[in-house]
Amino acid sequence: MGSRLNEIVIDCHDPRRLAEFWCRVLDYRIVDTGEDEIEINDHVITRDEFLEGPVPPSLLFQRVPEGKTVKNRLHLDVNPVNVDQQAEVERLIGLGARHVDIGQGEQRWVVLADPEGNEFCVLRTISSAT
Repeated sequence: MGSRLNEIVIDCHDPRRLAEFWCRVLDYRIVDTGEDEIEINDHVITRDEFLEGPVPPSLLFQRVPEGKTVKNRLHLDVNPVNVDQQAEVERLIGLGARHVDIGQGEQRWVVLADPEGNEFCVLRTISSAT
C-alpha cells in the first residue's frame, strides 16, 4: 500500500476565520483545534476508515506570520451540487469570497479568492437530476 492523502494545509493569519468560511463553503465542520491551527472535514475520520481509504482529506488552517504575496501554486476546485454555478458564486461572495483575475481569461469556471486571498475555482454544477 502507498500513502493516502490526509490533509491539505493552508497557511493563514486567522485560522478560525478561514475554517469558518470553508466550513460554510463545503458543508464541513471543525473536527480539531490547536493553539495555532484548526482542522475541518465532513466528519472525524477514524483510524479504520483511514486504513480502508480513501477518505476525504481534511483542510488544516495553520497560523503563520507572513502574508500571501503571489498566486498559489496549489488551489482548490469546488463543484456546485444541484445549484446553478452563478448562484453558488454569488453565495460564496456573500460568505466573503471575491472575484480575482489570475490571467485565466474567459473560462467555464470562475476564479475566486477566500477571505485571505487564496485562489480557488468554482467549476460546473453537478446535478443529481438525470
